[in-house]
Amino acid sequence: MKNGLWTTATLAAAAMGLSRPGAAADALSLRRVVLSTGGVGYFEYEARVRGDAELALEVRLDQVDDVLKSIVVYDEHGAAGNITLPGREPLRDLFRELPFDEGALESEAALLNALRGAEVRTRGSEGTIVGRIVAVTAAQVALPGGGSENRHRLALMSEGALRQVVLEETGGVELVEERLRQQVGAALLGLASRRQRNRRELVVRTAGEGERVVRVAYVIEVPLWKTSYRLTVPEDPQTTAAALSGWAIVENQSGGDWDSVDFTLVSGNPVTFRQALYEIYYVSRPEVPVDVAERVLPRLDEGAAALAARAARLARFHAGAAAEAPPATAEKGEPEREEAATQVVFHFPAPLTIASGQTALLPIVEREVPAERVGLYQREASARSPLASVRLRNDGDTSLPPGAMTVYERSARGVVTYVGDARLAPLPPGESRLVSFAVDRKVRIDREERAEEAFSRARIQGGMLEIVRTARKVTVYTIVGAAREPRVVLIEHPRLAGWELAEPKKGVEVTRDRYRIRREVAAGETARLTVALEQPISHTIALTSLSSEQIGVYLSSRELSEALRAVFARIAELRATIEGRQRALSALESELAALRGEQERVRENLKVVPAGSALHERYLRTLGEQEDRIAAVSAELPGAREAVAGAERALADYVRDLSLAP
Repeated sequence: MKNGLWTTATLAAAAMGLSRPGAAADALSLRRVVLSTGGVGYFEYEARVRGDAELALEVRLDQVDDVLKSIVVYDEHGAAGNITLPGREPLRDLFRELPFDEGALESEAALLNALRGAEVRTRGSEGTIVGRIVAVTAAQVALPGGGSENRHRLALMSEGALRQVVLEETGGVELVEERLRQQVGAALLGLASRRQRNRRELVVRTAGEGERVVRVAYVIEVPLWKTSYRLTVPEDPQTTAAALSGWAIVENQSGGDWDSVDFTLVSGNPVTFRQALYEIYYVSRPEVPVDVAERVLPRLDEGAAALAARAARLARFHAGAAAEAPPATAEKGEPEREEAATQVVFHFPAPLTIASGQTALLPIVEREVPAERVGLYQREASARSPLASVRLRNDGDTSLPPGAMTVYERSARGVVTYVGDARLAPLPPGESRLVSFAVDRKVRIDREERAEEAFSRARIQGGMLEIVRTARKVTVYTIVGAAREPRVVLIEHPRLAGWELAEPKKGVEVTRDRYRIRREVAAGETARLTVALEQPISHTIALTSLSSEQIGVYLSSRELSEALRAVFARIAELRATIEGRQRALSALESELAALRGEQERVRENLKVVPAGSALHERYLRTLGEQEDRIAAVSAELPGAREAVAGAERALADYVRDLSLAP
């Protein structure tokens, strides 16, 4: 077969309604691009349509999830209909519904064998034959001049007879059934579209009357656009201004050219995320077994009446578009800037062209800004010298996005020299930022640290003594200035949780985790700066729990007031009374314990000494004397215990009502 089968199939595919009906419409063309520092881009297409229309929009396969999440249609004089696109694996889905698989299209013989039983019509030297396919077999046929070649014999069941034709000698094989022709045509079309498997075509339908403009837009992932700055400062250390230029670095990796598009850059931090909307998901469901009637096997009838048993049986997606910006002229250069609630918008005044795969540098800032040259001391960056820095203030109306910065210095003769690189943090209007670009070796900074602790105050309240001492961390910075130029030095000193800055009181800025202290140093001067952090340390103890030794320490302390020392003198007297009575009680308890121990010894001796002997009589007398003394001591113990308790109550009563503030 030379061309008959494939021509017929292709024509069948063309007859499947693959062209799009509807009124006239121009093709969608890219008109607007908005790139965000959130790593996404807004792409807006336009087409002029008349009446109802279908618009084709092709996107990369890896962009489909984002497109499904964000696509939006604007038709001010019409209504948006549905949007369709092929499934993620359209070829697999197509062959799932066909009576043959993809391998059947590898050759004519494979397809005809896959269609066994189908009715076909052949034309050849034997005329037209109509029959149903039985099989196609290959055979080697000898050629007249020698050699052989492969031929395929098609066996057909026609009018009750089995007939054979050689495929290579027929004028064509035609599928008789219309449905089968359409299925083969669809399969061929699917194979042809496989060349575009990394892209998908969306069909956007819109309904309306008259001529109008329809816009279709979506948000997809794009490379992050970056900002880089060039800062040119005068070499004069007393400078008050610097020239700042900023550039946006933009890559077009969208898969298509941006040809004369309205272009906008947005600097902000929007919430963005991905969602796999183009994947197919099925909900997991529990499996319930099918109810099946119980099967029984009756016993054989053996002459009695047999007993019979019986049994019975069983998802819209939308994402917003960025704000519109009016077009302007290309020659204006620097873009129009607008400060929005959460972002800064840079709209370029003229249409922009960036080919697919290209990178472009676009100017976004070109102006003079207030600037002050300073030396910034950061110990972790340079332990002995400050960093040459510039304090920049944004006196404009819009924020400056973060970015790398190259710093140049211009001499009085106009010679420009590269002096270092820096980084600029986001700079809102009215705020300042320090950018550091080099180490200032002309200035040396030494530091000494010491720890101190001093009495602060003491007070008595509710029987508790609170003593507060102040811990101090003192750092002395010695700044040896440049020999020929004055310097403004900013010392960054760490902030510590729980510690407060006690010194100095003036010329101090506070950052998130640093104090920043300003010191002006004249040419050739050596200056000292003392930084002191303080932290109160509180110690609280019950006055009734103080020992005599502790009371003696407080009595001898010259840090306490006379009134406090008088209180401790009285507490010392009461504590002495308690301890004296405790000693008397302890003496009685010890004597009683000794008497009982001695009694036990005497009783043991009485067991072995002969009764009536002189020694026996002696032990009896001793035992009687011990009993008398035990009775006397036991009688004294309650009074001794009460004396101790009374002395302790006297101390508790005294301190309970004390109130002595510092």
